[in-house]
Amino acid sequence: MVEKYYKLHKQVKELEKELSQLKKTFNQYFDLTVGPNEKGILQFDTFVLQRNIRLSEKFREEEAVQKLEALNLIDCVKVEKRVDEEKVKAAVTLGLLEEEELNNLKERKYSSVISVKEK
Repeated sequence: MVEKYYKLHKQVKELEKELSQLKKTFNQYFDLTVGPNEKGILQFDTFVLQRNIRLSEKFREEEAVQKLEALNLIDCVKVEKRVDEEKVKAAVTLGLLEEEELNNLKERKYSSVISVKEK
């Protein structure tokens, strides 16, 4: 069972590499035929190749905050309180805080990773 997992995992890596190359080729085709960042459709006898475009936007936080502050729109800027982990560690080191006091306030996320390597 372990050997089967190892071989299948190796095949997945090879397939992902091949799929990535095909996607790159398809995107180059659509860039040339319909233009960059444009939807495209190519129909075959039994298949339809389609490219959709998704746009995600995010503010460049530092610059946007400066601009909003300059326009005196500070209500448009969030101020978030967060734990400064470095300062908490320093407070523990200096004896100002016991590490156990905050242990029950930590979220722990566990994830398992399966790894098989050839000897």
